[in-house]
Amino acid sequence: MTVDEGAGTVTPGQAAEELELRRGEFKLATQLGLVRTVPVGDGERRRIERAEIDRLRAAPDFPDGLRERVRAVGTREAAALLSVPQDRFTRLARTGHLSPVRFYLNRYRAVVWMYLAAEVTEFALSHPALLTGWLPQDVRERLDAHEDARPRNWRARRLALLLRATDDPWARAAAIASMLHPVHLAEVVGDPYERAHLDRLSPPPQPGHSVSPAAREVAERLALADEPDEVLWHRMSLTLALEEARADRPAPHPGETPARAPRPKPQPRAGLEPRTGSEPLPTPEWAAASEPVTGSGPRPASGPRPAPTPLATSAVVVARALEAPTSQGAEASAVRLPMVSPAPEPELTSRAGSRRTRLLDRLLRRTAEGATRRRRGKRPVAWP
Repeated sequence: MTVDEGAGTVTPGQAAEELELRRGEFKLATQLGLVRTVPVGDGERRRIERAEIDRLRAAPDFPDGLRERVRAVGTREAAALLSVPQDRFTRLARTGHLSPVRFYLNRYRAVVWMYLAAEVTEFALSHPALLTGWLPQDVRERLDAHEDARPRNWRARRLALLLRATDDPWARAAAIASMLHPVHLAEVVGDPYERAHLDRLSPPPQPGHSVSPAAREVAERLALADEPDEVLWHRMSLTLALEEARADRPAPHPGETPARAPRPKPQPRAGLEPRTGSEPLPTPEWAAASEPVTGSGPRPASGPRPAPTPLATSAVVVARALEAPTSQGAEASAVRLPMVSPAPEPELTSRAGSRRTRLLDRLLRRTAEGATRRRRGKRPVAWP
């Protein structure tokens, strides 16, 4: 459900200022669901209701409580919160005991994972045995196998946030599809129109990392499932999500509906009337057969091509003219007049013009559709 822009809502920038949050903190608060947003207008943008801001500002711990719930810390600060060395915290994070909330790439193209400070503090209270002494045997075995669960845990958290942000079945399927490599996606979704629709609805990549090609490649690699069991899980989830989406509505086929509606069918019989030029010829053998509006006489079964009948008759008349060149003036005029404007020439001209017109109409329609897509944006889903 969308609301009207300006009807008791404010922009994200104004809401962040009133909630005393930085831009990154406010973005994380909307992703975690701490600040509820609503789509406005065409659904491509989201705003915050005034009642939601009043609710958050009325909390007894505002603004420190809200700011603490969205505070993200790196490895050094997280280790300080647990009172453990940094390498021990890294080992706990690599084995999946803590899930990153986001990441960014520094200037050396190294991945820097960020964790919620509130979750780190809660982990210290719930797992005190892991903070001191030897790590359990299974944890040490996973470390010896060079396991790193941080990318997978981040993808799982991100997918959960994306699925919670929308109720549209196709958007939910697009969120799951964004976790799969294009090869796996093509195996699950065989219809190219459905794949194009899922790509158009896919959520944007996480902002905040470097925009260099090498850094973008690293970020895209982290966003895709790479372990076999994880890939299998997302493939099964996507299959179920697609069944639900197809039951709701089929994926649109780009250009199919507008391409059929404005295209008129060619009518060559009507086009022959103005091209014949003068009054009907006095020759009764073929003029009656080529008359398009006659009610009597045999009509061709196909309808749109009446030209072959005049061709056959005129050939007979021409043959007779060769046999008797010294005929009367009326007969000679009857022989030469059909050859002045033969029937096939207007037919070819009309077909060539119709073909060029159809190509021009198709080009104009594609240009209009492309402009409409640019106005709508690449992602019509208002992802938080």
